[in-house]
Amino acid sequence: MTGFDFRIRKACPTRGIRHLGDMITYRSGNDLNLDAAIELYRASTLGERRPVEDRERMALMLRNANLVVTGWDGELLVGIARSVSDFSFCTYLSDLAVRQSHQRRGIGRELIRRTRELGGSSTVILLSAPKAVDYYPRVGFSHHAQAWTLAPSAKIL
Repeated sequence: MTGFDFRIRKACPTRGIRHLGDMITYRSGNDLNLDAAIELYRASTLGERRPVEDRERMALMLRNANLVVTGWDGELLVGIARSVSDFSFCTYLSDLAVRQSHQRRGIGRELIRRTRELGGSSTVILLSAPKAVDYYPRVGFSHHAQAWTLAPSAKIL
């Protein structure tokens, strides 16, 4: 997949005015500095539910994701949407993380929008982190009660 790099000046959500310091750059691709990615997961609280202490596993998670969109504030990685997609039927958005210091600026919404755009005609599917359950309906997701998971340690009966 070819990466892209372009900037969006974000409106201030409380005042509706634009600030020169709120320039966020969005890129695609999974060639990321592992330390920067792990630090972002921790700064977003998603690190509480990801194996951030297992560098090898985190590296594999990034390397094997075939649709990754990131948000940057200068050189600082401030957001990531990490997905696996077939680019025709389904895109599983496995991680959406925005640094707590950069939340409520529309970065997560933009990461989702770009993921959907790059995912072709596929449906975006995700499992919400407990702290984000109320976020996804606000950005347009529908709840699907028939989702199931099978943990790596679970026995297939």
